[in-house]
Amino acid sequence: MAQLSLVGMLFFLSSPKKEIIMNQIFYDAIMENPVIAAVKDEDGVLNCIQKDINVVFVLFGELTTISDIVDRLKSAGKIVIVHLDLIGGLAVREESVRFIKQYTKADGIISTKPDMIKYAKELGLYTIFRIFVIDSKAFNAISHHAISSADLIEILPGIMPRIIQKFSQKTHVPIIAGGLISEKEDVINALDAGAIAISSTNQQVWNM
Repeated sequence: MAQLSLVGMLFFLSSPKKEIIMNQIFYDAIMENPVIAAVKDEDGVLNCIQKDINVVFVLFGELTTISDIVDRLKSAGKIVIVHLDLIGGLAVREESVRFIKQYTKADGIISTKPDMIKYAKELGLYTIFRIFVIDSKAFNAISHHAISSADLIEILPGIMPRIIQKFSQKTHVPIIAGGLISEKEDVINALDAGAIAISSTNQQVWNM
């Protein structure tokens, strides 16, 4: 099982606001194992169920299948976060957030849309704001208002420790590093830079 580095843990604990923002159960699950399985297909679901993974990001599914996908993961004891933007048949709007809340057992959502994050938070779901940081312009354009309703921020790609470190200094919201993480060194660098966890679709990373 991967362990949170001393540097990453000290950075996280240095801001008292971070513990207040995150639900304690969610926080404890991530601190116990900071490797998050991001599943993009049925094979990922089946393998993830067998792993010692606490938190799962669901990055695929349809309106007619997402409830079953979530049910199976929940039955395996996982905290399940659904990427709202990637579910076929669900438009990125408030009605879709209500659907996830009412008709699935998902614990929360991921979205690139600040309004969806804010509304999901109002409904009592865990919220993860996903951000693509492709250059300094994109980094500087991210406002505090956009991320203030999120429990976590997921930064992609997650193999940029300097960006993770700068972002950690910019916001009190805890950070997950995601995207292109494939080596143990990538995991260590992200955690040392201030991320509290990493997410990956690479199943080899789940074993680290």
